[in-house]
Amino acid sequence: MYRGNIVNPGVNMDKVTRLALEKGAVLFSKSSCCMCYAVTILFQELTVTPIIHEINQDLEGGEIDKALIRLGCNAPVLAIFIGGRLVCSMNEVMSLHLSGELISLLKPYQTVLN
Repeated sequence: MYRGNIVNPGVNMDKVTRLALEKGAVLFSKSSCCMCYAVTILFQELTVTPIIHEINQDLEGGEIDKALIRLGCNAPVLAIFIGGRLVCSMNEVMSLHLSGELISLLKPYQTVLN
């Protein structure tokens, strides 16, 4: 389910907030997550290049996990943000894609191909 809530910078989640707002599409993942690869390929086919933050490579990965859970992700990985808005999981991304909503969410972040 698309959460639609913008990450709240007032909450003690500065790193998640900064990363989520840094670029149009941000994926919080683990190196071994095959779903991250699938979402990355889907986004690239829609001409969007997401930032991928592998939390298992981050010294603060455990805190990022906790922050993502506090934001509403049932499972912290794979967590997906589009325009600072939490989309959450692969299932939600696919639901948005099948309904046609994903393209409109990603439109501001698409790269124009020549």
